[in-house]
Amino acid sequence: MTKTILALCALSFLAPATISAHCQIPCGIYADNNVISKMHTDFETIEKASRKIIELSKDPSKNAHQLTRWILNKESHAQAIQETVTNYFLAQRLKPEEMESDKEAYLKKLTTCHKVIVAAMKCKQSTDAEAVKTLHDELHKFEALFGTKKK
Repeated sequence: MTKTILALCALSFLAPATISAHCQIPCGIYADNNVISKMHTDFETIEKASRKIIELSKDPSKNAHQLTRWILNKESHAQAIQETVTNYFLAQRLKPEEMESDKEAYLKKLTTCHKVIVAAMKCKQSTDAEAVKTLHDELHKFEALFGTKKK
């Protein structure tokens, strides 16, 4: 019994360190509004991290550790937005059948998904306030298009 428990504990270290926004099993339990809310939280973290990075960069040798933490944090939240759009909305919420029934709406959603992914990438690459504003604006457009499914 003890060997079994130890083996399970050892195997748990092989599990991925992060969990995706959704497992891609069609369970129907995820609510788009909750997922979008998390994306907004990710955005707020990116926005704050960008400000902190600029502030801490004024004396990088004194603030090296905090600066590194904020950079990594900003990048991980931008990555989370990209993964959520890709793994949840593009893979599961944007339906190819919509292309046949409402091509304009489908293309608008597809284009907005791409714009959010690119805006998040730009936020990973810099602390530019314009990149942060673009991500903010694109997330609100995204929410208007996808923020309707109820649990």
